[in-house]
Amino acid sequence: MNKYVIHGGRPLNGTVNISGAKNAAVAILPATILVKGTCRIENLPDISDVNLLLEILAMMGAEVRRVSPSIVEINCAHINNMVAPSDLVRRIRASSYLIGALLGRFGYAKVSMPGGCYFGVRPIDQHIKGFEAMGATVEQSAGYVIAKTENGLHGGHVYLDIVSVGATMNIMIAATLSSGMTVIENCAREPHIVDLANFLNAMGAQISGAGTNIIKVRGVQQLGGGYHTIIPDQIEAGTYMAAVSATGGNVLVQNVIPKHMDCITAKLREMGVTITEYDEAIRVERTAPLRKTNVKTSPYPGFPTDMQPQIVACLSLAQGTSIVTEGIYDNRYRFVAELCRMGAAIQVDGKVAVTEGVAQLRGCDVRAFDLRAGAAMIIAGLAADGVTTIDDIHFVERGYENIVGKLRELGADIARVTIHDPAESEEAV
Repeated sequence: MNKYVIHGGRPLNGTVNISGAKNAAVAILPATILVKGTCRIENLPDISDVNLLLEILAMMGAEVRRVSPSIVEINCAHINNMVAPSDLVRRIRASSYLIGALLGRFGYAKVSMPGGCYFGVRPIDQHIKGFEAMGATVEQSAGYVIAKTENGLHGGHVYLDIVSVGATMNIMIAATLSSGMTVIENCAREPHIVDLANFLNAMGAQISGAGTNIIKVRGVQQLGGGYHTIIPDQIEAGTYMAAVSATGGNVLVQNVIPKHMDCITAKLREMGVTITEYDEAIRVERTAPLRKTNVKTSPYPGFPTDMQPQIVACLSLAQGTSIVTEGIYDNRYRFVAELCRMGAAIQVDGKVAVTEGVAQLRGCDVRAFDLRAGAAMIIAGLAADGVTTIDDIHFVERGYENIVGKLRELGADIARVTIHDPAESEEAV
């Protein structure tokens, strides 16, 4: 069993380099199925979700060559298995993008219901609505999603009932090789949607409007190989910014797109954090006590739901009463009980968390309920007095590359340990 052990109370100082965006990578990798040629993808994050997807692609017949931890070359020209391996698919939410990719190229897909973190119901009904608008029939049977079409997908018009990142990306992937024009309305506008469109266009697709609420996909007959560099990870950058805000210190966050960070930067500034923006970097300084603020998560360009647990961890140490409203998911406050075990004063009522800031958190044994909840536990542990031990760290490693090494470079006392026996431990990192 692997755990993180943190000796808290140390401010963070130095420089941290941000990896490629997880949420872009996990859509771009399945989208390589559409391409009859070699795709060279750079700035790929070295995380477990990415490694799982590469394994899935290889098992389906793709040629996968890892040039370096951040560069991969993939050729899906000879994929011969249209049924994704269920044991791997069930471990990752982004496996749903395999449905759109396989349906778009072969007219048939059989994919086990996706897994990943649980923090509320995340149905794929909007994905299915889009596939059906393009002429597919979709059924869910025995834990699988089976999608097929008689004569290939055709252009269609899709109005999403809710702003869904996953549905926007999956429909865009499926429509790329369809006949005719597909129009998707009420789209999500996150940066990783634009990055997926840029990847597909670099391979020969004709997609316009990504980053707005209407995307148009003019189907093409074939995609060739090409090159793409994944954008920096907005949420990873925001997590380090939140960590500095909680612990104090002075950190230069490098390899970011500051414009993508506006929604996070604005809230941290309200909390009294000093933030200086450069062309591809942001400096975060916190010397005075944090101040209260109110936060409501919403689709981009609003405050991201994937930063909600991290900001709650910060606000648990802010002076005054803060109110956080979760505007996306129904059950994303399970981590609050863990923060309260560390001394936080937080009351949850439905989608609202009322946080009364405390002077100090205390280290104790906690667990990561999901990816971003795990990041919140790390932030709390870094700021707490004493020792914090975090279980279920496999969730964290789904989305953060070398988080222990990066935090150590900033002066944190954090280790990844392997527990061989309840009475003893051995440092593994």
